[in-house]
Amino acid sequence: MRLAYYPLTLHFKSPAGTSRGVMRIKQTYLLKLWDETAPERYGVGEAAVFDGLSKEADGRYEYKLVELLANIALGRSTDLTDWPSIRFGLEQAIRDFSTGGRGLYYPSPFTEGKSEIEINGLVWMGDIDTMMARLEEKIESGFHCIKLKIGALDFRQEMRMLEAIRSRFDAAALEIRVDANGAFTMDNALPALHILSGYEVHSIEQPIKAGQWEMMRFLCDVSRVPIALDEELIGLNRREQKIAMLDTIHPAWIVLKPALCGGFSGAEEWIALAEERGIGWWVTSALECNVGLSALAQWTATLGVKMPQGLGTGQLYTDNFPSPLILDGDRLRFNPAAMGGDRKALNNLDWRE
Repeated sequence: MRLAYYPLTLHFKSPAGTSRGVMRIKQTYLLKLWDETAPERYGVGEAAVFDGLSKEADGRYEYKLVELLANIALGRSTDLTDWPSIRFGLEQAIRDFSTGGRGLYYPSPFTEGKSEIEINGLVWMGDIDTMMARLEEKIESGFHCIKLKIGALDFRQEMRMLEAIRSRFDAAALEIRVDANGAFTMDNALPALHILSGYEVHSIEQPIKAGQWEMMRFLCDVSRVPIALDEELIGLNRREQKIAMLDTIHPAWIVLKPALCGGFSGAEEWIALAEERGIGWWVTSALECNVGLSALAQWTATLGVKMPQGLGTGQLYTDNFPSPLILDGDRLRFNPAAMGGDRKALNNLDWRE
């Protein structure tokens, strides 16, 4: 077997704002796996590294890819425990290759076009008027669950926006999730959570920065708004680390980004450990291109999810690949007839072997 990689720079259609800053480009890597005796058939995956979040996003990343390429050619294993995005991409490439190299990662009724996944509508940060306009677009498109990025603007303005939303839509009509990306501190987190509770918010992701387990446990114990952990999962790639964090903090929810928490296999371990402890979960994409998004949606569809997931729709970038995913209102569907439509573009890439 052989493996190659291709570094890909994606460009946002509009600047994407979070409390960590504004993104205009996104670096990612594609992986291609094939048998030398039949190179026309290959599997593709996305090693969706996330600069600023992925612990492995440093100057050693491409060296690790080269090591992986060499080991696969030699039939040797590679320790990817602390390289979750590469593990994520390799798992995709293996599954794609094993099903014929057509972009079919997890066959199911979803990939047959017979089922669908409800997703939330993500409203990126911007000024209040821009965010309200984006929110209106999501609601008019049929979304019943909205996720708002908060923490970078004036908090009073953000609360006025929530007040305006709730004046029109109660919690039964519109579920609101907020994501702070660790924007609050212990000095202002409690007052913020108390105010948020007045707007019947479903949950808040990562109110304070990751790594403060005792403080986060305290917030989980006293907050009337259920707390979901996101960045807190990143870098905890061993079972004992995951158990220690969940048992210490015991959040209401965890948010799973397989590219950041150990690939599909690592995310499945998180799910099993969470369910053993009565902790809920949902899946969120991590700004993947359409290669990773398709694989992520196909995997999510096999999990029996019953609540809105945080899956992307491939509409963020100006330069993306054709996708079999279709967004219909707040439902993500799969068009089997469009499967493999990205192969022409993938064939033309200058893969590094």
